[in-house]
Amino acid sequence: MRLPTLYLSHGAPPLADDRLWTGQLASWSKDLPRPEAILMVSAHWEEAPLSLSATTTVPLVYDFWGFPQHYYEVQYAAPGAPALANRVRQLLGGQVHDVPERGLDHGAYVPLVEMYPDADVPVLQMSMPTLDPGQLMEIGRKLAPLRDEGVLIVGSGFFTHNLRALQAAGTPTWSAEFDDWGHRALDSGDLDSLLDFEHKAPAGRLAHPRTEHFAPLFVTLGAGEDELTTQRTVIDGFWHGLAKRSIQIG
Repeated sequence: MRLPTLYLSHGAPPLADDRLWTGQLASWSKDLPRPEAILMVSAHWEEAPLSLSATTTVPLVYDFWGFPQHYYEVQYAAPGAPALANRVRQLLGGQVHDVPERGLDHGAYVPLVEMYPDADVPVLQMSMPTLDPGQLMEIGRKLAPLRDEGVLIVGSGFFTHNLRALQAAGTPTWSAEFDDWGHRALDSGDLDSLLDFEHKAPAGRLAHPRTEHFAPLFVTLGAGEDELTTQRTVIDGFWHGLAKRSIQIG
């Protein structure tokens, strides 16, 4: 069975306290075919050459600061996915590094805790070797065969992400405008505009001063390129002013 490919807005650790959002993620996973394994591409791991995380269960990476202690005590001991790692190497060719000591970062485990709380699906995390949209989309294209092998490919970022420009209350205009533009570009399949989002989107550079949180979308789009007409938004709305739009292809 072919699995869909996802892009989700992953939230910060306090996502766990948002009953609406956690319920949306849990409902989403229940509607999906059960994967044999999950390949996560998180905004929080940029490393070149392209690298693969531990294929055994190792401690999580608590890559955030200044939060209450209980957020650093979350556990997610998902099985490793060595067979998936080998398959990724075959599909990508070239130089693929292994980082055996690196656990899942919060861009991976925060949503997975809500979607697959039993931690019983093998998970492999893959780094982004570049933030170039075209190159990331090509990586997604190469990974697309995994979808027919029971693998759920998940790009994990945030549809808008500028923490410094947030306001005390409400949704900033730049976040709402970018979200609306991105929604329309996705629904119309306008890949050219999406690939050039920094210039084509309203407030593109304000919504993403660095583009690492939008970048995983392009792996998702590449992996689902032959089914873009099935693209749909599963979660929308805003969280502390940031667009939490999350999509499914297939």
